[in-house]
Amino acid sequence: MLISNIEIIPNKKIVQHLGLVQGSTVRAKHAGKDIMAGFKNIFGGELSSYTELLQESREEAISRMSQQAAALGANAVINVRFSTSAIAAGASEILAYGTAVVIED
Repeated sequence: MLISNIEIIPNKKIVQHLGLVQGSTVRAKHAGKDIMAGFKNIFGGELSSYTELLQESREEAISRMSQQAAALGANAVINVRFSTSAIAAGASEILAYGTAVVIED
């Protein structure tokens, strides 16, 4: 599955437009990691546990979006975007969405 954040796949022709696809995941922070992040807020530095959590969340959202696109018969998703939102205290949603298409091989 080709994934692109632009509206085309260079050197490929879109032969069928299948519509919007999306994938999301909701993740909560670990209390122990939250305490360590509090120390980082005081002393400065990257919150690596949160960086890892967000990376895993983006990968899961892309995977779910790709599965939805494949179920429609797509071989690419174009114009991919991410969105985040707070669901509850300490929990956030990562949403990946784009347009499922069929491109020439």
